[in-house]
Amino acid sequence: MSQPLPTPGSVLQRSSSSDGNLQVPGTGRGIDDDDRKVRRREKNRVAAQRSRKKQTQKADKLHEEYECLEQENTSLKREIAKLTDEMKRLSDMLKDHEKICPLLHCSINLGTLPRPEPITSCLPR
Repeated sequence: MSQPLPTPGSVLQRSSSSDGNLQVPGTGRGIDDDDRKVRRREKNRVAAQRSRKKQTQKADKLHEEYECLEQENTSLKREIAKLTDEMKRLSDMLKDHEKICPLLHCSINLGTLPRPEPITSCLPR
């Protein structure tokens, strides 16, 4: 609990101690002690405000980073879908081409030339 500060015009007495602090009569506390306590509380209040502000800024930064990562993730998923569709389309084109490719159905008997294998065996399905 804090003791009331002296009113203007009240009498202050010198402390009997050697520190020379002025004391409020009847309280046993010096003005310097009260003043230090007020300054300490103010300093603590400012530090707490700074800490809360810093914490809020950190949370805001994390939220912005989260939003950016979500957008990037959505974009990458769209790109995956697009590339998967393109791969399927190209694979289908290759299968259709293999059916009519003259090189695959050539009856040249050179003996040393092996018949080419279809490439689709190495493509994911």
